Amino acid sequence: MRAKLLSFTEYAATLLPHETAYLLGVQQFEDKIKLSILERLHQNCVEIQQVTPYDEQIDKRKYSSLKTWIADRLEENDVDAQFEWMNEMERKTMTDSIEPEEEKSILRAIRRIGPTHFFFIKFYELVQTFRHFLLIRLRYDEHRVANDFLVKNRSAYERSKQTYEQLHEATLDIVSQYSTGTGESMQWQQWLVEVLHNENLDGLNRYYAVIRLIFVHLNYGTLSPLLEQFEYLDKLFSSGTYYSKRLLLNYYSQRLLLHSKSKEYEKAVYYGYLSIRGKNSDYLHYVNNLAAVLMRVKKYPEALSVMKAAYPDVKTTRNFHSKIGFVAFYIKCLNYNRQFKNAESYATAFLKAYKKEIFEYRWHLFFTAYFDALFRQSKYGKLLSVAQQYRLLQKDKEYQKKATYLPVIPWYCDMATYRDSGQGLHPLANNICNYLLALPPDSEKLPLVWEFLNEAKEHIPDVYQLIKSKLHEKNLGIRV
Repeated sequence: MRAKLLSFTEYAATLLPHETAYLLGVQQFEDKIKLSILERLHQNCVEIQQVTPYDEQIDKRKYSSLKTWIADRLEENDVDAQFEWMNEMERKTMTDSIEPEEEKSILRAIRRIGPTHFFFIKFYELVQTFRHFLLIRLRYDEHRVANDFLVKNRSAYERSKQTYEQLHEATLDIVSQYSTGTGESMQWQQWLVEVLHNENLDGLNRYYAVIRLIFVHLNYGTLSPLLEQFEYLDKLFSSGTYYSKRLLLNYYSQRLLLHSKSKEYEKAVYYGYLSIRGKNSDYLHYVNNLAAVLMRVKKYPEALSVMKAAYPDVKTTRNFHSKIGFVAFYIKCLNYNRQFKNAESYATAFLKAYKKEIFEYRWHLFFTAYFDALFRQSKYGKLLSVAQQYRLLQKDKEYQKKATYLPVIPWYCDMATYRDSGQGLHPLANNICNYLLALPPDSEKLPLVWEFLNEAKEHIPDVYQLIKSKLHEKNLGIRV
């Protein structure tokens, strides 16, 4: 492949299907060859597993020209780029360093930007600053333009600000329930849906609403009702409304969660790979989500490959929620690839270096993966020693309030005690059976429990068989 075409191919691999759908919608090419390249580009962005090579017989200058056109169109429509411009204009206005051409750009934006712009609140406040700048300099004509904009849009601004503040109130309830497992957040569900669908509102509030709506449903373990909202959002993004690569990557990661919860794992993997096509502060979080789904469908080497590619980012991130999540999934991934010693060694070293952060953020996830590595190596004594040293059984009782809680920490301890002493077979089996029987028949936790038992049965075949027998006696069988 020619070097220039290789460059275009690499660039094309960073683009997203909603970006290319938007580009196809706004292009007005008279050049049919350029249009054919763009159509091929869109096809490859949509069908990421079946990329069709680009035609090497086409003049490389057309590829270069198209690449420039794509970058220009996306940048001019990028709400994040517009936000950066607003910040810079505000800084220059406040410090009296704004250039005449930049003043003109603000005046042009006043005629173009309205209450539905993604960063309308920010722009309104920029115009407030600009109005002060103009008036003290006796520039009455320009001041009149700025003032008219502010007067005309004052009620819209106040509505957006009020919504923004109310979103914060909702977030307090939502995050509190997510973090502690206590309280309620479903009371915000309908209002958040209304904010999302309010086409007279600014984009930032509408997008914040959908993110919080996702958290509400995560709190209750039900994401399926969100499909309608995602389809609505999908149409907005395809038309270029509220475009930014950051928002699209986040959207793809949220769709991964939705389809994973619905057991549509092929779709979840598809959106997961799209979510890691660019890097931002949430990149590790997106990698974690993709790796988790790949492990769920038993694509263990593929999951490990994805995580190894992201490993350099782990060393530099200061987001410990994502960092510890990555480490836990990485340990789990090593276990699935039967690299148990590597998993144990990595977990031990990380615990020594980041004990405080582990317990502050994601201790249950971390120790679940760590105990899996120890249990699969029959290191029962060490497992029990770690549990005792860090008082994990006591901490686990507090953690039971979480909607997603599974009693795997006490089960690992009970299984380790049984394998270490040979005692407690029936109490262990009864404990797990009683937990299974207490779950509703349609509980999403049932398959997770059986997945856990299937992975552990190599070391506790007698416990596994006894559980199956006890369930069979009750004519319930294995409910998965």
